[in-house]
Amino acid sequence: MEEALTLLSFGENGWGDTIAAGVMVTVLLAIATLPFGLVLGFLIALAKNSSEPSLKLAANIYTTIFRGLPELLTLFLVYFGVQIGIQQGLKLMGFDAFIEVNSFVAGMVALSLVFSSYASEAFLSAFRGIPQGQYEGGNALGLSRYQTMTLVILPQLIRLALPALGNLWLILLKETSLVSVIGLPDLVREAGIAARVTKEPFLFFGIACLVYLLLAMISSTGLSRIERWTKKGEVAR
Repeated sequence: MEEALTLLSFGENGWGDTIAAGVMVTVLLAIATLPFGLVLGFLIALAKNSSEPSLKLAANIYTTIFRGLPELLTLFLVYFGVQIGIQQGLKLMGFDAFIEVNSFVAGMVALSLVFSSYASEAFLSAFRGIPQGQYEGGNALGLSRYQTMTLVILPQLIRLALPALGNLWLILLKETSLVSVIGLPDLVREAGIAARVTKEPFLFFGIACLVYLLLAMISSTGLSRIERWTKKGEVAR
């Protein structure tokens, strides 16, 4: 027990600071990915809900690709593919240089693509749950299409989509562990390094499991409170 506490302590003799840094990277990556995934997913849902066939087709192709590809493969395609694309572009312009894509940015982009493909379905289902009369009511009040969307539709859309988006957030938290394969020092990578050095894999991977469970519990509590807050109007009626 004392040996385990020493290994988990902060300072030169322990790995506590390293694990804490990994947790910080994991949380920051998830938080940085969320807004991009939400905005992109909302735009894709708008395209799918559009009457323009070309927009619907493009959005359906997008979601089919990123929902069909394994997340790890998407990460590799973004991380290595972007580097190759930039280098080839520089060669065409007469430059011969090696460009390395930042692993945090690559992870954020890849996870945003995957998250948005699933979030678009959540938003699309929410769109279909809003009666057509809501749009007609906004038009009758003299609101523009933009005002109707932001003042009338969007608040209802968030409330309807929130349960599904909450589940996607929990999935996103777990999927951040994939970035360890491209060198980003997240929780899983730092726990793996500590396990190899100390020969204590059960201890450090067990700590990683507990941290992920703790993050999930905190997230679930926060999401439950947000969901109750969005339903205050329903309770009042």
